[in-house]
Amino acid sequence: MRFSEIYAPTLKEAPADAEVVSHELLYRAGFIRKIAAGVYSYLPLANRTLSKIEKIIREEMNSIGAQEVSMPIIQPAELWKITGRWDDYGPEMMKLKDRHEREFTLGPTHEEVFTHMIKDELRSYKQLPVFLYQIGPKYRDEIRPRFGLLRAREFIMKDGYSFHDSQESLNETYEACRKAYSKIAERIGLKYVITEAASGAIGGNESHEFVSFAPVGETNLLRCEKCGYSSNDEQAPYKGEYEKSDDTEKPLTLVHTPNVKTIDQVSEFLKVKPNQIVKSLLFVGRNGFVMALIQGDRDLNLEKLKVHMNDQSLRLAEPIEVFETFKVPIGFIGPVGIDNLYIVADHGVKYMKNVAVGGMKENYHYINANLGRDFSVNSYTDLRVVQPNDPCPACGTPLTGSKGIELGHVFKLGTKYSKSMNALYMDENGELKPFIMGCYGWGVSRTMAAVVEQLHDKDGIIWPRSVAPFEVIITIVSMAGAEQKKMGEMIHNTLIEKGVEVLLDDRDLSPGVKFKDADLIGFPVRITLGKTLAEGLVEIKPRNSSRQLPVKAQIDEIVSSTMKILEEYDPHKKV
Repeated sequence: MRFSEIYAPTLKEAPADAEVVSHELLYRAGFIRKIAAGVYSYLPLANRTLSKIEKIIREEMNSIGAQEVSMPIIQPAELWKITGRWDDYGPEMMKLKDRHEREFTLGPTHEEVFTHMIKDELRSYKQLPVFLYQIGPKYRDEIRPRFGLLRAREFIMKDGYSFHDSQESLNETYEACRKAYSKIAERIGLKYVITEAASGAIGGNESHEFVSFAPVGETNLLRCEKCGYSSNDEQAPYKGEYEKSDDTEKPLTLVHTPNVKTIDQVSEFLKVKPNQIVKSLLFVGRNGFVMALIQGDRDLNLEKLKVHMNDQSLRLAEPIEVFETFKVPIGFIGPVGIDNLYIVADHGVKYMKNVAVGGMKENYHYINANLGRDFSVNSYTDLRVVQPNDPCPACGTPLTGSKGIELGHVFKLGTKYSKSMNALYMDENGELKPFIMGCYGWGVSRTMAAVVEQLHDKDGIIWPRSVAPFEVIITIVSMAGAEQKKMGEMIHNTLIEKGVEVLLDDRDLSPGVKFKDADLIGFPVRITLGKTLAEGLVEIKPRNSSRQLPVKAQIDEIVSSTMKILEEYDPHKKV
């Protein structure tokens, strides 16, 4: 293909809202264009890369017996209401009504739709297991779309669902999919890790994430260098020791604390350490407000709270909601004197004494508040976000932390959907039983961004050969040079015959612009036809190298050298 014929508008400047490298480079290199916040168009170069990612996914899914289908984007609300997720999924759902006022959602995921489809089609254990998947757009109304394709409101995803008659059968498919996902990441060329993960609104009792390493990733990884344990911070349990105070209880005192709201401000004003403060956080769920208490120097894990309360709709209350209900600004909320409100606390709170808490009065805090005497708690659970240097849940060694981007997520759903939707099969004894299910997702458009986050330099993207829009670019330095154009055409045609995807840069632009575009877009190999052609030489440069390799201007030499570089090409290594 010729560069003059492809729609790939490159830019010198990054978009004003670009916060991460992948957003900047994919935009500048002519892969994506923004339509609205979190909504992007994919240009020809992007479509070529996305198609290659999808091809790899299809091949690995098909190899383990999964079958591809295509399901509707628009899903009726009644399916989600049957499972209870119409409310559980929360405000991220894109909801709409048709002309008859019937409610729908633009599918953020497809558990209900797949389960509804098979419930009247699969009737016998003899038909199981069945593994179906699709690749297509998904929609989530992110409150703050950001990071380009990493947190978009419309995105491309592969989601799959398996149906079984036994836990053993589910385990086999789950393990097969885990292996297939590892192959997908490896074939794409990403460095990644498999971690334990929270199931969230999807549900189930076991799940794992496939996370690519990246400094800007929204997944906080926790790993143990000694035993190999890995998890994200939403899932990891806290297994450390709790500080147990042996202080004598002191009198409860209300202290004037003008404009003191944050933990740091309270700590400084009252001259107490953050771990002597109890944070009181208000959440709203299907049953109203819930107060969660945690030590001031720790962050609260919302996923753990949702699981404990069995309410996936829980969210942090807005300041206006708090003020309208409790008549107190959010920074002064506390558990003392609270009635008719469910209070859950982290295990560590039960061992604290003489703590500082919000005074339930604007510009006031209590000091020397004590559990049992001054306030009570309905239940205790692990609410802590596990952090680097906390003990490994498996062996006790201090954990290390890093960032990553979630690529894939697999879940053992069990019978959550089949029971609620009455999706039953007949077992070998003639009894009706709910299907045991698995769920398997992979972010396609997110993967393209994750590759760029992991593989780039100051000049642009460094695509792995497996997903590069083109493997080779042939740069004709001067379109006025007849020999350069002739040689370029010959190399182009010969490489295509060898099955290599080639782009011939035949644009009438300066050499500098062409070289910059080649590096920005990130082609694995560049063949340059310039002044050295008169000396019987062309120059071949791998994208991961700063050196150009001089090669005799003979088609066989050029092609064999190019093929050798492509075969040995490793974008993670500088050569």
